[in-house]
Amino acid sequence: MALTYENGVLVRGVTRGDGVTGEDVTQNVRTIRSIPLRLNLDNPPAVVEVRGEAFLPQDTFNQINQEREQLGEALFANPRNAAAGTLRQLDPKIVDKRRLQFFAYTLHSNQTPKTQWESLETLQQMGFLVNPNRKLCPSLEAVQEYYQNWETERRNLPYMTDGVVVKINDFALQEQLGFTQKFPRWAVALKYPAEEAPTIVLDISVNVGRTGAVTPLAMMKPVLLAGTTVQKATLHNSDRITELDIRIGDTVIIRKAGEIIPEVLRVIPELRPPNSQPYQMPLQCPECRSTLVRSKGEAVTRCMNSSCPAILRGSVVHFCTRDALDIRGLGERIVILLIDNGLVKSIADLYSLTVEQIAALERMGQKSAENLIHAINESKNQPWSRVLYGLGIRYVGSVNAKILTDSFPSVEQLSKASVTQLESVYGIGSEIAQSVYDWFRVPANQTLIEQLQAVGLQFKNTTQPATTQQTLAGKIFVITGTLPTLKRNEAKELIEKAGGKVTGSVSAKTDYLVAGEEAGSKLDKAIELRITQLSETDLLKLIE
Repeated sequence: MALTYENGVLVRGVTRGDGVTGEDVTQNVRTIRSIPLRLNLDNPPAVVEVRGEAFLPQDTFNQINQEREQLGEALFANPRNAAAGTLRQLDPKIVDKRRLQFFAYTLHSNQTPKTQWESLETLQQMGFLVNPNRKLCPSLEAVQEYYQNWETERRNLPYMTDGVVVKINDFALQEQLGFTQKFPRWAVALKYPAEEAPTIVLDISVNVGRTGAVTPLAMMKPVLLAGTTVQKATLHNSDRITELDIRIGDTVIIRKAGEIIPEVLRVIPELRPPNSQPYQMPLQCPECRSTLVRSKGEAVTRCMNSSCPAILRGSVVHFCTRDALDIRGLGERIVILLIDNGLVKSIADLYSLTVEQIAALERMGQKSAENLIHAINESKNQPWSRVLYGLGIRYVGSVNAKILTDSFPSVEQLSKASVTQLESVYGIGSEIAQSVYDWFRVPANQTLIEQLQAVGLQFKNTTQPATTQQTLAGKIFVITGTLPTLKRNEAKELIEKAGGKVTGSVSAKTDYLVAGEEAGSKLDKAIELRITQLSETDLLKLIE
């Protein structure tokens, strides 16, 4: 999160979001006890930005899941997801009850200290919670010792962690070292090997996703792993099953990939029960009984029936997610209710639902139904890029959707584009181009577009992108720090296309400083010269 203080008073708290646009969660931030509402300074700078990480302590996470289990609610998968979900709560009282914590990492103001260590000390003096286990190491040998010590000691921490971040202390040296296209040269994350645990495979089932992909899952005897109880793990595809030779009854070693997603690492064949049989992927979809297909050159087995309940369920859930149409309150449980009751047979049916229909569903009342209908109607205002992402076209993520809608400002233009035209767009490869082209050639998808247009969704940009216009003509820019999504050369290219000039040092002639994470002495110089500072989001708005 990024916290902004004006004259020492907290005025805004924003999440990182998708890297371009964060979410204002100020009211929820105010409930986090380790975030001061007023800085502990006699003469605070006019503006201070503090960046850090909100997290959920392990014991609090366990308590929340116990309470949810007693209430019959779905359990949170892990503390990270629980923390993210908590910050997006509409009711600050719920956030307060869940007792989030916040570690402060970086400080930006016109009085920024000269070293990382001094910055952390200053943050602590201001009233922030700074990690008490930080250490100033005089040598690489000391870093190695610190890293090795915490490989075992981290199990005693009240929160989960998968490694140690090492930074060059001196900000001037950080500035001199600079960045690669993606990462700073003055910092490195040293990860620990993922924790492993043995368990027994009780069954192997398959799950059908929104793209029709059939993913096998190992259902296992519950085991505690990296702080949470694990009962199932992905087996990815039939090739992975063959590679592991995994069978029901096998003893396996599992781990969490990236400390989050459980996966089977290996089988212990010496402990295999007698008469066990190799597992065979099903030939028919478990949801609709259609014949499953594995295309040439692909590892994934798919259900090709677009009317499959699992595909419909996944498609509707995806359509409602935060990065798509952001229909709050319409989660998987309610989507299943709507489909099972015959109220939703396609995405377009969401927009014909009534308050009375929803209120009649199990565990849904009048007020909840009214809120849900309001959220569905509000989604009609979401921009064309979000609608495109929500359609769930294979390989098209939220970033690619924005790139495509900038180049093809209406659905008519995008649907008529050839594969060659799609591939010519910077950032769109052949796989994405072919997938988009194929999707718009399916009659059912054409019908869906017509239905969604009829109910008022946005299928064209309300303002045309102006990146080819000389909106920044004569302006001089300097870029510093790590931007959320753009590489430095990409930001430079955008500025130059719009007529601006990018230089390497700040001077009185500089018009704008584009500042990202861990901005150093260039930011100090810009503040001193009273040069306008821009975030990545500010830059993109300026170019539009």
